[in-house]
Amino acid sequence: MTTEDNLIYTFLTGMGATAMIDLWALARRRLLGVPLPNYALVGRWIAHLARGRMHHDSIAATPKVGGERAVGWFAHYFIGIAFASMLPVVWGSGWFRAPEVLPALIVGIVSVAAPFLIMQPAMGSGFAASRAPRPVAARIQSLVTHGIFGLGLFGAGLFVNKLLTGE
Repeated sequence: MTTEDNLIYTFLTGMGATAMIDLWALARRRLLGVPLPNYALVGRWIAHLARGRMHHDSIAATPKVGGERAVGWFAHYFIGIAFASMLPVVWGSGWFRAPEVLPALIVGIVSVAAPFLIMQPAMGSGFAASRAPRPVAARIQSLVTHGIFGLGLFGAGLFVNKLLTGE
């Protein structure tokens, strides 16, 4: 598999897995009444990060930035693609030829470190959402969502393989 092939597979697999997170969010809202994620807040954090401010007591109380919603959604998908790139890096490009669920789940679960260790503390929720109104519920939601992302990597990997190889 060429580098170009790896990039195409990674891009499409990451997009598909991230879309699974979004479908899960819609189902979670409908079935459990959980509000949808607000990716504008991620965009706001990134915009302020570019201005030299990493930590916020509350990202929701931080002044809005033009284009924050678009930046947040772009970041959401870019991060999904970046995590998908771990599959060929760690398990080799052969993973795309024969996707396996365990590596995909490992990447999905390990990816929860990003919100626990970086995003939540920097946006004012504390380490692993320790300052959230319901920390345990927030942690469980993060773990489930990243598990869904892992399953999405596997499913998207299978789909992309069939799509691009015709097999």
